[in-house]
This record gives sequence, structure tokens and C-alpha cells, in this order.
Amino acid sequence: MIKRDVIVIGAGAAGLFCAAQAGARGRSVEVLDHAKKVGRKILMSGGGRCNFTNMYAEPANFLSQNPHFCKSALSRYTQWDFIGLVAEHGIAYHEKTLGQLFCDDSAKDIVDLLLNECNKAGVTITTRCEITSVEKVESGYLLTTSNGEYICESLVIATGGLSMPKLGATPFGYKIAEQFGLNVLPTRAALVPFTLHDKDKETLAELSGIAVDVYASCNDTTFKEAMLFTHRGLSGPAMLQISSYWEAGDSLSINMLPNDDATAFLQTARTETPDALLATCLNKVFPKRMVQSLIEYHSWRNVPVKQLTHGECDAIADTLENWHIKPNGTEGYRTAEVTIGGVDTNDLSSKTMMAKNVEGLYFIGEVVDVTGWLGGFNFQWAWSSGWAAGQVV
Repeated sequence: MIKRDVIVIGAGAAGLFCAAQAGARGRSVEVLDHAKKVGRKILMSGGGRCNFTNMYAEPANFLSQNPHFCKSALSRYTQWDFIGLVAEHGIAYHEKTLGQLFCDDSAKDIVDLLLNECNKAGVTITTRCEITSVEKVESGYLLTTSNGEYICESLVIATGGLSMPKLGATPFGYKIAEQFGLNVLPTRAALVPFTLHDKDKETLAELSGIAVDVYASCNDTTFKEAMLFTHRGLSGPAMLQISSYWEAGDSLSINMLPNDDATAFLQTARTETPDALLATCLNKVFPKRMVQSLIEYHSWRNVPVKQLTHGECDAIADTLENWHIKPNGTEGYRTAEVTIGGVDTNDLSSKTMMAKNVEGLYFIGEVVDVTGWLGGFNFQWAWSSGWAAGQVV
């Protein structure tokens, strides 16, 4: 039987960071993971460059049934703390947009940082380790695994959500929570592209590859970023962001002229170029291929703008600024970056991440009902929650 002070299940961002923190305090720590390689989700994140945090990270950038829960961890281990660690390791990075920080070279730099920190702290990492059972015993927890039996005082669950099953995502963490009497909130895919109903898809699929800046709104939340048309539906940062606030049956409101007043734009066109076709005017603000599809999709008359009635102009302006479309659904966990829902924060200490009613059992990272926006926020939650647990396990 292998004895450790701390066992962390899950060798992702939160698990490795927590292990390094605990090891640095002199605790004997082992990380167990069923995958062949550690940090697989880190390696493919940010297009292979890992959007490792966001300069503007704050509690308002996170969704949870208890929006106050994340405040303690985020305030005690901030983005600046992690940025300092990145600098300490000599990793070159840059801001891409909206405070999003990426490695100049490769996401492997972040995995190497975590492995170096674990190595420095004496952490053991065991991959290809299947866990068959977890039991509470007098001295802590007994784990039966494909690598033999382990016993530990503190057990940290850092197994992530259900997103990207090809990378090994499983419901293991939720099952452990339920086994020990914690509530698990319903989960769904988030930061995920939308699929469309056949009628919409037929017309809009022709626009595949075109991206435009929009305001995307749903359920009293709005994001201004790029929307990308795809063969299956709608993607791009604006759609991924708003997907976290969308629920089945909801419509999206999309303003395709976020930097202009559509009514004023059409009025100017009627005054300055009255003989120009509607398509010619719209070509000034949209790609040509998109204009033709929009005209067909919305059944607008492609006539000289002076021939459009005031009612038609109002309808076109309203559609450009407030296009309502009801998605068929999302692409689901297959392409989702994160999972909304998970272990109920009401059952956890916001200071230590320990289960309130189960001594020595901790949950960190994506398995918890805390979900960040697109742009490095979910990694920051991994660092902050991992750090919080790492100080006490």
C-alpha cells in the first residue's frame, strides 16, 4: 500500500498546480491520472498557445449558482500572481485582445512550468492509473487503483468537466461528489458553437468562413466580439461567450452593425447615393458574399435605395441591429471548451475548497460549479482554486 499525505486525482491545470502548492509546504503528494499524458487540455488550448489567464479577471467574469463563491480564491491568488510565475520561468507571452494572455511559443511552456513546479516540490505524478474505488477510512481515504492501493489524509478531485471527451473527459468527479453526499448541479456544454435549424442552415451555410463583429445578446447579457458562420451554424468568440447564457429554446439577438446606427446608415445612403442598389450600399459594411445571402434570407428587395419605402428601411434597420435567430442547439460537449454546472458550491468552503461535511475531501477547477468566460478566465479559476486548496491539504 502506498501512503501519501495528499492525493490529487487529475493531472490538468488545477490538479498539477494544487499538487505543487501542497508539495511546496512539505506534504507528500501524488497526482493520479488515467490518461497517457498530463495537461492534454492545456496543450491544445488557445490554438496550441494556451490563453493562460486574463489581465482583467474578476468575479464578474464567472458564472455560478452562487456568484460570490469564487471571490475568495480569485482575490488570494490573482492573475498577477500567475503572470509573475510565468515571468519567473522565463516564458515569453503576449496580449492578444481584451486582456487575453498567450504564450509566444507553445502551450507546452505552461505544462513544463507546472511539471517543474511539481518536480521542485517533490510531487510524484502517475499516469495511466485507473481508479476503481474510493473509500473513507479512519485515517483518510483508501483508493483502489490499477496501480495498487493508496491511502491518504487529503483527497483532491481535479478531474474537470465533460467537455472534449476525446481528451479523456469523464463524469468521475461528479460521481465521487455524489458518493460522499454532495449535491451536483445539472451540467451542460458551454463556450460552444451553435447549430441551426435546417431552414436557416441551408441559407447561412453558404457564408461559412465569414466573420463579422457583432453584439450578441441573450438573457440580459451581451458580448461584443466576432461571429463566425460555419457549415453547421454560428461560432466565433461572440457565439461561444453567449452560449454560456443560452438555454434550449432561447432566441439570440444579434446586432450586425455594432459600430453604426442602421437607420442613419440607410438614411445617408438614400440621401447621398439614392440610385445605388441596396446590395451596393450594404457592401460598404459587409463582405459581398454575405450581402447577397442576407438579402435572400430576409427577402429584402434589392432595388435602388430611393425605391425602398420608409417601412422597408425601418424593417431592414431593425433586422441589422436586432436579428432574432433561434438555434437548434449547440455542438455539445464534443467541441465545448467548458462545462457549466457541477459540484454545488454551497457544499464547499470558498476559502479551502473542502467539502463542508466531508473532512479532507476537496474539489477544484472545472468540476466545481464555477465557469469562466472565454479568454483565459477558466485557467485563472484553475490556478486560484488549486492554490486555495494547496495551502491547506
